[in-house]
Amino acid sequence: MTKTTPSPTPAPENGKKKNIFRIVIAAAVLIGVYFAINAYRFEGTDDAYVEAHALMLAPRIGGTVTQVLVKENEKVSKGVTLAQLDNQDYTTAMNQVLGDQNSVQAELVQAGNDLQRIKKLYEDQAVSKADLDAAQAKYGNLVNRLKADQAKVAQAQLNLSYTNIIAPEDGTIAKKSVEVGMVVPPGQALFGFVSSKERWVEANFKETQLARIKPGQKVDVNVDAIPGKTFHGVVDSIGSATGSTFTLLPPDNSTGNFTKVVQRVPVKIVLPDLTPEEIGRLAAGLSAVVDVHIH
Repeated sequence: MTKTTPSPTPAPENGKKKNIFRIVIAAAVLIGVYFAINAYRFEGTDDAYVEAHALMLAPRIGGTVTQVLVKENEKVSKGVTLAQLDNQDYTTAMNQVLGDQNSVQAELVQAGNDLQRIKKLYEDQAVSKADLDAAQAKYGNLVNRLKADQAKVAQAQLNLSYTNIIAPEDGTIAKKSVEVGMVVPPGQALFGFVSSKERWVEANFKETQLARIKPGQKVDVNVDAIPGKTFHGVVDSIGSATGSTFTLLPPDNSTGNFTKVVQRVPVKIVLPDLTPEEIGRLAAGLSAVVDVHIH
């Protein structure tokens, strides 16, 4: 009788599958617990952007550009001249009104001396009351003319100073839209300027999140352009209007075609104690992710 060898028993596949299933369930539970804890501790959004004091610098008077003294992305200090307009016409105008003022001032000095002399003569009854009145009227008229000329001189000096486009504070030239030889009218934007004074974040939270957000709460801010760095801020204020309120075409729900859309409200988050280097890296408009500490 031939003896047969039994075949090896296959590995218990069902046991392996059960172990993998248990691991997946455990991981899912841990992930769920993690997100539940985060949802309890934080209120966050990725609809947030770095903000700064940014403005367009424009001349208050028109003229021909004679010098452009800065380049794009150049850091400048407060009061530094960025560009110059041709000042010849404004210098001539100022010299003219200065001459008029000096002339009237000399006449006023003479009229004052005459008035004092006529007053003494009137006291001695050597001249009539009409002579005294005429001297006083002349003196008063010259006083008014001098005030008017002084105002003209002040305006001429202002106009002359406006031929220099200067930096309003420390900052960076983000955009340059002017070249030597351009004839620019008053108000034409020449430079895009970003202040180095401070940075803050404007985060647009859903209206359903606002109940848990209050001024004074701590905030963690992560900026996409600066990976690995977390900035610490504080909720400064909550906007009094949704983002759609000030759009060119605000929504009109009176037509009957109403679909509820969750609105977003801007929340200002200040970033205190930033170093100059950090302010320089936080360019205006950068995307950010914010997490407000609720508990």
